[in-house]
Amino acid sequence: MTQSNAERARTFRRLHAGPELLILANAWDAASARLIESLGAKAIATTSAGVAWSHGYPDGSTLPIELLVATVTDIARVIAVPLTADVEDGYSDDPVEAAENVARVVAAGAVGINIEDGTGTPDLLCAKIEQAKRAAASLGVDLFVNARTDVYLRRLAEGEAALRESIARAHHYRAAGCDGVFVPGVIEPKHIRALAEAVELPLNVLAWPGLPGAAELRTLGARRLSAGAAIATAAWSRTRAAATAFLAERQIPTPSEPAVTSRDLNGMFGG
Repeated sequence: MTQSNAERARTFRRLHAGPELLILANAWDAASARLIESLGAKAIATTSAGVAWSHGYPDGSTLPIELLVATVTDIARVIAVPLTADVEDGYSDDPVEAAENVARVVAAGAVGINIEDGTGTPDLLCAKIEQAKRAAASLGVDLFVNARTDVYLRRLAEGEAALRESIARAHHYRAAGCDGVFVPGVIEPKHIRALAEAVELPLNVLAWPGLPGAAELRTLGARRLSAGAAIATAAWSRTRAAATAFLAERQIPTPSEPAVTSRDLNGMFGG
């Protein structure tokens, strides 16, 4: 039996409370999501960059909300595990409009979101979180809001100042009702531990050069590890290499690992 959105929301919330790190190999369309699910993923997250690129837009809140909703609808149709969507900054500086956009994504099948402060003020993101939680509740979904702060990612501060600012912002977002905090760009073990201890909410980190391994991350207090756009860029890197070889030599290079076949892909979708 297919779970309802409310049931998937409860399942997704439980995944953050388990003994293991929640690993999210971010997808960008229905095929990538279903493939990742078939490999044993316990939940699917979207990558805003990958979704934007797949529709011909740059990353950075330029994607029309209609295309994000369509992507979430397609992914939710083919997977059974919980789905969390990256909604960037909510695609609006108006908290009410951002919440309306979140509601559309939730209605399409998402039970979690990432929403970021970027270059905006912490107060603005707090208002968006409050409005988004209310909008999702009106749809009967206990939405898991993962509040992303970009202090490290955008180098808004450095070193200990970055840690202090990230903790301060996380406290604001927690007071506004967020359920988890995402700090992309942090790699120092002592900073990861300090964030996890200070925020007292599930801490999400991004796969990044120099980041500790999954076992150490869990010991440090992190609860969630995201691939971000890395898998999408790897897929397009492989596409570029294969297409370059085909255009130059009229043949597809033999992959070094077992290839995904048409039969495999058709089988994932019941064909």
